[in-house]
Amino acid sequence: MKKITAIIVLAASLMIAGKTQAQNKTGYISVDQIVLLMPETGKIDSLLGLFEKDSLNPQLNYIVGEYQRKDSMYRDSLKTPATVRKTLETELQNLIYQIQNWDNIKQQVIQNKQEQLLRPIYDKAYKAIQEVAKEKGYGYVYAKESLLVAPPGDDILPFVADKLKVKIPPPGKTAGTRTGN
Repeated sequence: MKKITAIIVLAASLMIAGKTQAQNKTGYISVDQIVLLMPETGKIDSLLGLFEKDSLNPQLNYIVGEYQRKDSMYRDSLKTPATVRKTLETELQNLIYQIQNWDNIKQQVIQNKQEQLLRPIYDKAYKAIQEVAKEKGYGYVYAKESLLVAPPGDDILPFVADKLKVKIPPPGKTAGTRTGN
């Protein structure tokens, strides 16, 4: 009876050790690389171009037009009362600031729009990474770019690419480019 109990305890110990070891399996992935491989990412540059053309350029034209309109009202001192001229002076200063800093304002708006467009793609990639980690028994998956030293692990990029049904380019070729982020 003691032998059977000892065998059961030994078997249970081995199962627990095996499970613990499987949970400590480590992998790594370049999240940006998998996002670049996804077909949705290729459309972002054209969407940002359309956004700039359709939204930002008309906004600048509107600001310049408002500046010109208010400036002509301000300069026509005979028809414009002093209180209105004072208000126009403040508004003109604001418009001049916007025009002079348009490149910075535009870059910030484009960056925000890019992040908004990329968020669902990154979410999809993170979900696939979590699913692959669970399916393949990885207890830890590291972002390849963020660690200088890490324990040995497996590159799970091929598994995640397969999960997302995207092709990995052969070594030496890069996946496409995109702006920022």
